[in-house]
Amino acid sequence: MIEAQDTSREAHEHVKPRKVTLRERVLRYVVGCGEHGATDEEMQTALGMDPNTQRPRRRELVQAGYIVDSGKRRETRTGRNAIVWISRDLLEDPRQQELFA
Repeated sequence: MIEAQDTSREAHEHVKPRKVTLRERVLRYVVGCGEHGATDEEMQTALGMDPNTQRPRRRELVQAGYIVDSGKRRETRTGRNAIVWISRDLLEDPRQQELFA
């Protein structure tokens, strides 16, 4: 019998080689949005990315300090308020290059 942890581990191993690329796509999109920023839903739509792929990549960028909560909120399609994420620094920040090395 396959347990939830087994399937999570398998999914992680499947996307592991693409994680840096996916993380980079999310970061570049948010940087490109400038001060306007982007909600998770907006990122998912613009990047054609599944929510279960996009959110963990955005979360990694938040934890690393590259993306921050702008303090703004925008409505989603369902009418709920969502955090508007912005890049703390632009791509010239040398720390951001480490993410893609």
